[in-house]
Amino acid sequence: MSRWADYLAQLSSVEDVLAMLPAKANPADVAEAERMLFMALASGWLTAFANRDNPDFVPAVGTHFNLVGTNPDFIYAAASIDGDGSYLLTGERGESLFVQMDITAGGLGVMDALGPSLGTVDFDDLAVDGEGRFSLMLSHERPAGWSGDWRHLDRSARSLSLRQASYDWGAEREARIAIERTDIAHSPRRWTQREIGERLMALCGYPKRIGTMSLGFIAAQQQKGLWNAVEHDDWAGRGGVEGQHYYQGLFRLEPGSALLLESALPDAVRYWNVQLNDMRWNTIDWMNRQSSLNGGQASIDADGRFRAVIALDDPGIANWLDPGGYSEGSIMLRWSGASSGPEPSLTVVPLDKLDARLPPETIRISPAERQEALRARRRSVQMRRRW
Repeated sequence: MSRWADYLAQLSSVEDVLAMLPAKANPADVAEAERMLFMALASGWLTAFANRDNPDFVPAVGTHFNLVGTNPDFIYAAASIDGDGSYLLTGERGESLFVQMDITAGGLGVMDALGPSLGTVDFDDLAVDGEGRFSLMLSHERPAGWSGDWRHLDRSARSLSLRQASYDWGAEREARIAIERTDIAHSPRRWTQREIGERLMALCGYPKRIGTMSLGFIAAQQQKGLWNAVEHDDWAGRGGVEGQHYYQGLFRLEPGSALLLESALPDAVRYWNVQLNDMRWNTIDWMNRQSSLNGGQASIDADGRFRAVIALDDPGIANWLDPGGYSEGSIMLRWSGASSGPEPSLTVVPLDKLDARLPPETIRISPAERQEALRARRRSVQMRRRW
């Protein structure tokens, strides 16, 4: 007997998410929230039928599944596992700035609840051969006779979350990674009727889960009054990178004004970036707009400080952060592998006073140069592995 009516009823629960929108939300805001919910449904399919006995690193958030503050510099992938199992990862390290894997007690997969981190694997710590190839065993105890790289697997582990970071999009050869379970025989089977029903029902509830998380995150920052201000968060146990400093807040652009973002840089830092998101916590289109900058893309001033301008129209500054036509949104800055976590500041500056607030050596850019920079940016995003 078909359960189609039950699935539709579960999907209809997303009305609760739409009720979280501000009372002043206009039709465009509602339409974009509805788009986010459909995007969550589509992304959920990739993990709805994840198999812990036959795992696979599937794409997570990215350009087309742009949810929950996706970092434009990262390629994300996830695999479901069983903490009682043994898993062999093999592949090539590649040339990405870093490759890290978080072992967690849960994740953003349809069949997983969020859970704390149980350990992080930095692929730079793994032994590689002359071709850059590695082998890594994950298990509760080191298997007899295994002399290669091994990491302990807590029995509560349910998910592997993979991040590959890049400063030079499309130019760095990315990692290639395969995963297989080794403690049981390889024996693929058909899903049962009950399993299919359970997973489809969970999938139909996924948009509400993601929508509640996203709008709840923005609402919490509004309640804290973080307009044109930031707070520090480490995102520990909630999907963040271990040891990373996060600064997050909200921006609001008034007519005739811009926001000047300023920050010192750590004495040493492995990776850093800043990005703009909309009020649904979706990263503003980074393929077609310069809505983010990283440590390889940004220009640093002579005094060693990073400055960027957030403005609705291009101010002719190389470090322009394009809010994509939104006068309100959210902002996030990350310092990873850093000796310190300097706090950035946001200052409202009238557009006619902007030049006076910037150092004389600030790099300017013409409309023609901006066009070429955006075309190059668009090409580089497409050259990365997204599927």
